[in-house]
Amino acid sequence: MPLIESQYKSPWWLPGGHAQTLFPRLFRRVPSVSYQRERITTPDDDFLDLDWSRIGGNRLAILLHGLEGCSRSHYILGLVHALTNTGWDTLSLNFRGCGGEMNRQARFYHSGETTDIHTVVEHAAKQFGVDEIALVGISLGGNAAMKYLGEQGSHLNLRVRKAVAISIPCDLASSSRKLAAVSNRVYMKYFLSTLTKKARAKAERFPGLFETDRLESMTSFAEFDEQITAPLHGFDSAEDYWTKSSSRPFIPKITIPTLMLAARNDPFLTPECFPEKEARESNLFHLESPQNGGHAGFFPPTGKRLYWSESQTVKFLDETNL
Repeated sequence: MPLIESQYKSPWWLPGGHAQTLFPRLFRRVPSVSYQRERITTPDDDFLDLDWSRIGGNRLAILLHGLEGCSRSHYILGLVHALTNTGWDTLSLNFRGCGGEMNRQARFYHSGETTDIHTVVEHAAKQFGVDEIALVGISLGGNAAMKYLGEQGSHLNLRVRKAVAISIPCDLASSSRKLAAVSNRVYMKYFLSTLTKKARAKAERFPGLFETDRLESMTSFAEFDEQITAPLHGFDSAEDYWTKSSSRPFIPKITIPTLMLAARNDPFLTPECFPEKEARESNLFHLESPQNGGHAGFFPPTGKRLYWSESQTVKFLDETNL
């Protein structure tokens, strides 16, 4: 019954989910990482940019960023430093269109897209011969990682042995509706500002791919996913996309130790995004949901150096065994 009673508490001077979400984004300064970039070709003749940080070990953590993030997002850099300091090589995947150059094919990435994760896992396992692979995903990347693990089930590459998912909207429909609330307008405006620019560029390259007349006036994921994400990726509607791409239904099919970290005051998440029943019924899926932390925030407790989500990730990957 891996439902973990969390001891994490945010500092007293950083109250509330919004402050705990925004503070790291605005004020955290993470040392840069000297990545080695590798570009690989996908089965559909597109490309993926992989940013490696190697220390010469035999354990590899594949890091998956959130919506409109990249390998240089502060939360990815923090994880790279935390993991390499404890003996893990890292591979930070830039989802299609997120590595600094627009991808070649019509489709982008989305919350439930897992074929590229599979391509990267198999590439890393075959080309670099590491003994152990872990998947670590944040927000959108965490949802995609858990969906991938459930899809693969017993067919998962045997070198993939552990996973961590941080602040993930594992029920996309309810999370999308919550983000449309007035209190979350700042986040929605940020996400849509970059998504619509990419969609406009994609439409110019592939005329007729989707309707663009209301692109700049969109105010919610319901609108963007209905008009762009769904038709672009073969879904019938935004609701169809959310239903088929949510990772929560896939959790019971996960076959390796997996930790999900999610704060109860996360402004992006709803009660449906806390799969307590699945954790109680599983010997492999662990859920830790402290009251505080915000969305991918988890400022370090007093006297600690690492952000709490980073220290918990390292602890779980180093100490948990099948």
